[in-house]
Amino acid sequence: MFEMLVDGLSSFAMKTGVAEIAMDFMSGGWKTLIMLIIACVLLYLAIVKQFEPLLLLPIAFGMLLANLPLGQVMHPELFMVEGDIDYGRVLHEGGLLDILYMGVKLGVYPPLIFLGIGCMTDFGPLIANPKSILLGAAAQLGVFVTFLGAVILGAFCIAGFGADGNVATIFKEAASIGIIGGADGPTAIFVTKTLAPGLLSAIAVAAYSYMALIPLIQPPLMRLMTTKKERQIVMEQLRPVTKIEKIIFPIAVTLIVILLVPDSASLVGTLMLGNLIKESGVAERLCKTAQNELMNIITIFLGTTVGATATADTFLTPKTLLIICLGLIAFSFSTIGGLLFGKIMCKATGGKINPLIGSAGVSAVPMAARVSQVVGQEENPTNYLLMHAMGPNVAGVIGSAVTAGVFLANFTGI
Repeated sequence: MFEMLVDGLSSFAMKTGVAEIAMDFMSGGWKTLIMLIIACVLLYLAIVKQFEPLLLLPIAFGMLLANLPLGQVMHPELFMVEGDIDYGRVLHEGGLLDILYMGVKLGVYPPLIFLGIGCMTDFGPLIANPKSILLGAAAQLGVFVTFLGAVILGAFCIAGFGADGNVATIFKEAASIGIIGGADGPTAIFVTKTLAPGLLSAIAVAAYSYMALIPLIQPPLMRLMTTKKERQIVMEQLRPVTKIEKIIFPIAVTLIVILLVPDSASLVGTLMLGNLIKESGVAERLCKTAQNELMNIITIFLGTTVGATATADTFLTPKTLLIICLGLIAFSFSTIGGLLFGKIMCKATGGKINPLIGSAGVSAVPMAARVSQVVGQEENPTNYLLMHAMGPNVAGVIGSAVTAGVFLANFTGI
């Protein structure tokens, strides 16, 4: 009887995740342990340092769940297949996160997040100063610089890029990496899930990490690209925007943008629908639901499932490390592009525009606008740039969605 008890305990011990990790480690499979450490570091940054916790926390925990052995909550191999995904098989054989991940693969979650963003966004500063949309466009510079850089890496087969020799794959991966420069996590996910699903975990982690690090990345670039005198410029107060203007704006943007770039319809359409719900004033219940319950639910689903795609086999590769580096380059060049055009506008208007607001042309609302405010007040405590910076900031949201539509139009199906 004692022997049976010992055998039972031994059998149970060998079936635990601890034993699986131990055997994996002894056979040289140290990558799983590294992924668990990375997940814990990200949880530390989200909880203790509060770096974009609403998204970084579920991403990190999803990464933790996916890399714990024998949990069977996520099976990336069900989605990494040639041709169409067998969703029936996913439903029957997949775990909890596999089923939730279908919302990413089907392109459902990012547009719903844009709906919530639209309900929370005030386009008044952009309407009051339409010129600021040019700053949002200029801040897409990093997207295209990094896109070209990734294409070159693929042409020379560096760090796994272009390894299959397929030119179409090179362009698709380059577009997915470049979109990190828009500083918009949902847009990056929306593009990548279509063009380069194998890179989704690396690109999502890079996009959200750099969004969280805006207060650290942007200020040095802002001081480098502008003079003390420029940073001290006090801008005139924005004119009041009427309710009629705020109602017409989302309708007009929807018509113009989608007619020009139809592939941006999912993102731009839901963004403007959310804003119209907010500004119309006749659907307060819908507005509150999109801002709160819907936004929170989708954020949990999106973050956890995207994090769960970051398994050791797919994440710990030279390509992933290079993607993270390229993401930083993309984000930096986007900031520089906005600042350079801000300096041009400053000169063209005779010093009426503070070029610091150009850095807010990236899509991270409202964090980038707050950084412009902070850096401006360091030089001039009476300077209030927040509302001026919100113009290019919300323009950056539209700009990143349009850029995503351009990439999808050109590279889907090639």
